[in-house]
Amino acid sequence: MTELRQERPAPRGPLFARRRTSSTPAALWIGATIAVLMLLTTLVTLFLPLDGAQTTDLAARLSPPGSEHPLGTDQLGRDMAARLLSGFAWSLGIGAVATLLAMLIGVVIGILGGWYPGIVRAVLNRVIDIGISFPFLVVAVTVVAVVGRGFWPLALTLGAVSWPTVARVVYAETLSLREREFIVAAKLIGVRGPWSILTHLLPALRPTLQVIAAFTFADLLVAESGLSFLGLGAPLGDATWGNMLADSRAFLASAPWMMLAPATVIVLAVLAANLLGDGLSARDRLRNKRGTTA
Repeated sequence: MTELRQERPAPRGPLFARRRTSSTPAALWIGATIAVLMLLTTLVTLFLPLDGAQTTDLAARLSPPGSEHPLGTDQLGRDMAARLLSGFAWSLGIGAVATLLAMLIGVVIGILGGWYPGIVRAVLNRVIDIGISFPFLVVAVTVVAVVGRGFWPLALTLGAVSWPTVARVVYAETLSLREREFIVAAKLIGVRGPWSILTHLLPALRPTLQVIAAFTFADLLVAESGLSFLGLGAPLGDATWGNMLADSRAFLASAPWMMLAPATVIVLAVLAANLLGDGLSARDRLRNKRGTTA
């Protein structure tokens, strides 16, 4: 006789419930881990004496990685490891400042355009359309060529020309949220204007802002490295990842380590930002799905 097997009931209990309802994707953990390690590295480099980043030693030029120089040396005998570490504060700092500026401008314009109807919406919608119509890198190259090189000119320029995409996303999200029940209910009980934006709209926008900030940071980091690679970002000779890539062009065959080191950290930084953005987006989708099915 064939025995009928009775299915075992699903395990219950607080521990199993916590595992089953976890809404943190693996991408978010990986991206956050890489980001924290890079942030700690940046903070440490601010207090380290990285004299080898600018000290030339022609006798050791183009030395391969070894015990004395873990990542080798460049065409002037400068230590690649020291230069790579020096680039953390420059590249990640510019990416952070530019992202904050882009988010500030984009969020203000997007919220005002989506929240207030009539002439305000019409004007700001046209402003966003005009901003998006201009190629981002072309505008950045033009402005940097006029204002000059340096940390703050480059950071402010990148932030000032990259806000339209942020504004478009926030504008569309605001149009949707302003018709939601909790905001309509707040208006009915007398919560209006800026106070309603601060207490109801911005908290609802927080997941979207986190995701768009992560992706914007990745884009601006690549843009900063590209401008420095073209000679329009950091002053020539400064230890930045873009300058290191530019220096490696003539030595790809004889000294490939000059290219591998900065390219690897750029890829890791962009990967971390994109994983954070994907992970935050996936987590919010899971939470919304569970909220609607609860």
